[in-house]
Amino acid sequence: MADEKYLAHRNSETLEEQSLEEHLENTGMLAGKFAEAFGAYQWGYCAGKIHDIGKYSEAFQRRIRGSEEKVDHATAGAQLLWKKKGFYLFVSYCIAGHHSGLPDTGGTGDGSDQSTMVGRMKKRVQDYSEFQKEVSVPEITVPPFQPAKGENPGFFRSMLIRMLYSCLVDADFLDTENFMNGGDSVQRRQGEGLEILFRKLLKKIEGWLGNCDTDTINGRRTEILKNCLEKGLEDKGLFRLTVPTGGGKTIASLAFALQHAVAHHMKRIIYVVPYTSIIEQNAKVFADILGKENVLENHCNVDYDSSDEFKEMQLAAENWDKPVIVTTNVQFFESLFSNKSSRCRKLHNIVDSVIIFDEAQMLPVDYLKPCIAAMEQLVRHYRSTLVLCTATQPALETLFSEDVKVQELCPRMEEQFAFFKRTQIKDMGQLSLEKLIEKIEGEQQALCIFNTRKMTQKVYRHLNGDGVYHLSTTMYPAHRKKRLEEIRCRLRNHERCIVISTSLVEAGVDLDFQTVYRQVAGADSIIQASGRCNREGIRPLSECCTYIFRLNEKEYMPGQRQQMAVTEALMFDGKNLEKQEVIHEYFSDLYHLRGESLDKKNIMGKFRGTSFSFEEAAKEFKLIEQNTRTIFIPRTEEAAELVRRVGESGITRQLMREAGQFCVNVYEDDFQKMWDAGLLEPLCQETKDYFVLRQTDWYHDDIGLEMNVECGQAIIF
Repeated sequence: MADEKYLAHRNSETLEEQSLEEHLENTGMLAGKFAEAFGAYQWGYCAGKIHDIGKYSEAFQRRIRGSEEKVDHATAGAQLLWKKKGFYLFVSYCIAGHHSGLPDTGGTGDGSDQSTMVGRMKKRVQDYSEFQKEVSVPEITVPPFQPAKGENPGFFRSMLIRMLYSCLVDADFLDTENFMNGGDSVQRRQGEGLEILFRKLLKKIEGWLGNCDTDTINGRRTEILKNCLEKGLEDKGLFRLTVPTGGGKTIASLAFALQHAVAHHMKRIIYVVPYTSIIEQNAKVFADILGKENVLENHCNVDYDSSDEFKEMQLAAENWDKPVIVTTNVQFFESLFSNKSSRCRKLHNIVDSVIIFDEAQMLPVDYLKPCIAAMEQLVRHYRSTLVLCTATQPALETLFSEDVKVQELCPRMEEQFAFFKRTQIKDMGQLSLEKLIEKIEGEQQALCIFNTRKMTQKVYRHLNGDGVYHLSTTMYPAHRKKRLEEIRCRLRNHERCIVISTSLVEAGVDLDFQTVYRQVAGADSIIQASGRCNREGIRPLSECCTYIFRLNEKEYMPGQRQQMAVTEALMFDGKNLEKQEVIHEYFSDLYHLRGESLDKKNIMGKFRGTSFSFEEAAKEFKLIEQNTRTIFIPRTEEAAELVRRVGESGITRQLMREAGQFCVNVYEDDFQKMWDAGLLEPLCQETKDYFVLRQTDWYHDDIGLEMNVECGQAIIF
């Protein structure tokens, strides 16, 4: 090797070579720059500078020049820093996992063949001592920050390791990509600065700000909007925006976020929402105001118009390198608890951001404690501001530390809710299905929401007729969009319109009915459902009711029993669910009832002292349990063409994004019945997660996928 330089990468097409010394310095500088956002430049620089020193082995250099031998180059740098101890221990985790993922610490009995950190530290590696001729270990002399009093030290350290890991893997990816592209990374366009975006918003709302008439809807919306702009100048921290339905919270929260980000020289705005339907709606609002090129939708159903646009946005989605990100609870929190480089790569770009949790009552209850712990870390140590935005504010203050105070952004909150009151909530008690159907049949424009998809289909079949519609996730997204447009058209034209739906209409779907029926559920769901009644306030309050009902028929409703029980208890005591203090009581009682199950997988217990279970936590932290299967519905020419393309090209990220518009997820027991009946076949041999509906007549234009397949039923082809 004396006459040859040590290489990090070689472009097989151009035969260009990148020296190892250059790659380590570039990655170190870039990782240090990223980590500087939370005061950890030394840590990031060290991680980048040392991560690939295992490539100084003769074995790796033979491999990069064409040999077939496998070489572990990540363990070397991790072992070097592990032996130095102190602050270097934390960086060693990042280096060990920069390809394979952050490892668990493991135990003293772990052998060198195990993938834990302890096992990796016992592993024999190829001689890499030649690194000393070109690289020295950078000093780490100070921590970026100290844990707060009473803070969980294990979780505190694990979050710091994740953020450093993100800085390293993104820097490594970017420098490698830059070299492979011949130094040309022009496709990564970061969008316009937040100051420019703030000016665009101000231009949009300038005509509204002069409205001071608080006796009108627009005047009230302006009052809330102005207060959000004023509060945007406050110090960073934790905020709430508790706004009634119709109060304009989407624009108001954007105004706060842009004002706040500009005032504090922050990097980006991240909207975190529970449903993809809300993403699509909010992202369109933001793109219309701020420009499409500045807004990234990061979720499974997004589909960009051209390959160039897809490429640019796909690159941005890898590390959230846009000024405004709109994503889901699943994407946001599962990334924070992932151990894989592809998921963690974006984490350092959460630092120094305004993060809006839209429909905050939908934060995952089964994982609420670890989610709150991560949110608190972002506020305390990663220079971020959080906003909990909803009409039904959850009682989260008991889960945050006492010294983390929350500020309300909505002025005269109780008065706003009284002003925007559009419906009367009435309890119908227990009903037979026949009686309920009789009531609904007498309506002109009504929405009825059930807790299960099967009951939704059953009631729809009883009512099926002109102006009666079904909505649920048994219909694939493109089908639901089309159906929603038909419903909105009938509502606008004052035609008869009866919609039988699951809870999917309760948030992010702008519909306006004279009457709403809601099967008893959590108090927050009932209030959200009532937001679809007289939404625009064009009818007299006395003529608009939201009816709560219970059915005589028993249903299997997993995950809803406790919410229903707490709501029933409040109603039995005569409590008014529309009052903010009652909503607060509902969530307080629910959280007390859940107890330890607010962290049902004991995620917090996986990070203690200096023992971390990154891989184990990542496997356990799944907001949507993997008990559903995805069914592809090829009933249109576009969908059938996608099946053909998958057959030719295999599964790709772009194809699956497009396919998501034609997919329905079903629970495991329903899937098994459909499989046993011969209704399904694998989409391709590469995966067991996606299936194609073989008989499209089992998918109906009115209700979507038929859910009443019986055991023993078989289809003969």
